[in-house]
Amino acid sequence: MESRERYAERMRLSWAGWLAAVVSAAAAAGLSNFGDLRWWRIALSAAVFVVPLIGAWWLGRLRVSVAEQGPETWLHVDDAKLPASAVAEVQVLDPVAFSDALGAALHPLAFVVQRPWIRRGVRIVLDDPEDPTPYWVVSSRNPEGLREALVVRRAEVA
Repeated sequence: MESRERYAERMRLSWAGWLAAVVSAAAAAGLSNFGDLRWWRIALSAAVFVVPLIGAWWLGRLRVSVAEQGPETWLHVDDAKLPASAVAEVQVLDPVAFSDALGAALHPLAFVVQRPWIRRGVRIVLDDPEDPTPYWVVSSRNPEGLREALVVRRAEVA
């Protein structure tokens, strides 16, 4: 089956985030050694330096895309998939609205994919009576583009 992407982004750290991660990891590695040059202390310091950087890379590998697969358009958020036909509404959330959406007002059954270094996103309200999930909240650096990719395709189909 042929797939054509309408929108794609990765939730990578910004250069400032990477700088902060490297500086923090270096400080933690330096403090974990205490100037002791025994092999196991050096190995521990290397691990204290490398593990947080691997974690930062791993958290930033997450991919968000909207792709046409055959007659249907799908939203992919990492391994989760949502057909565009199940989308009732896509709301663009500015930083304040995004923070509120993740706060006390968050529905306990909502599907949330959020990265703290991305302060904007979308709320995707579902129209599927068989799915207990009322909506998805997804971080996005370009929530308008994500909304456009989902909404335009629904308008073309309707």
